[in-house]
Amino acid sequence: MNDEQNVLFLKDLMARFTAYVGKHLPDDVLAKLKELRTQEQGGLSTVVYDSMFENLGLADRLDRPCCQDTGVIQFFLRAGAAFPYLGELRENLRAAVAAATIAAPLRHNAVETFLEKNTGTNLGLRVPWIDWDIVAGDGLEIDVYMAGGGCTLPGAAKVLMPNAGYEGVVQFVFDVVTSYGVNACPPLLVGVGISTAVETAALLSKRAILRPLGSRNPEPRAAEMELLLEQGLNDLGLGPQGLSGNRTVMGVHIENSARHPSTIGVGISTGCWAHRRGTIRINADMTHEILSHRGVTL
Repeated sequence: MNDEQNVLFLKDLMARFTAYVGKHLPDDVLAKLKELRTQEQGGLSTVVYDSMFENLGLADRLDRPCCQDTGVIQFFLRAGAAFPYLGELRENLRAAVAAATIAAPLRHNAVETFLEKNTGTNLGLRVPWIDWDIVAGDGLEIDVYMAGGGCTLPGAAKVLMPNAGYEGVVQFVFDVVTSYGVNACPPLLVGVGISTAVETAALLSKRAILRPLGSRNPEPRAAEMELLLEQGLNDLGLGPQGLSGNRTVMGVHIENSARHPSTIGVGISTGCWAHRRGTIRINADMTHEILSHRGVTL
């Protein structure tokens, strides 16, 4: 294919993948939900999990999104500096979202701030949100995330005084989850960002919920904190959809950076049980591999 054909193919590929992500949960999330269901002892919590899997089955058979709120589309890119179509990528992804909105279909969720006008296309000012990380190489890896209203609602960030320590981070996480977690349709995936400022901590918390479930922070003390937070949040017993049960979270992930010695910035992002996230790797010649949903071809 020539360059023009490659650009068109990339747009079509991302439109199909975005639509697919809205209808099928990634392999790791699906496996975790099955595991959590076995840890319930019957009653309402089991009924809720059964309804979740029934819903997922209908979404597959009817070729429709597995949640009516298909969110605001966010793309997180790890783009090789030598990838040949970087210049066209922003408009390409916008075109892909517009196409997926019609094909999937996706609910119209882009409302222009202050104008209070729904664009009807899922496109708007800085929407879809595109986060760039330029790396070496000529490949491109894209995380597609559907940020629904419920799972976005608990999001919070603040800067703690340094004497609050990591105990202050834990307290902040529990305050947020106990106050707003039920709004995000548990079991939750909780992302925690620890950094200097609110904006860096918030971004790291969103990147944290894009990590595969079961992965651990490479710093042993951070990994231990992930496990302790998981145990503590599960002891809250929010259960599926917040209707009580043995588990509150699918997992807790922490992403961190070095920080200013006078501050501890902390951010929280949450993913709902229908954690619609997908990862695709695209090579310079347009060959590609779907990493989040193994064995799938578009």
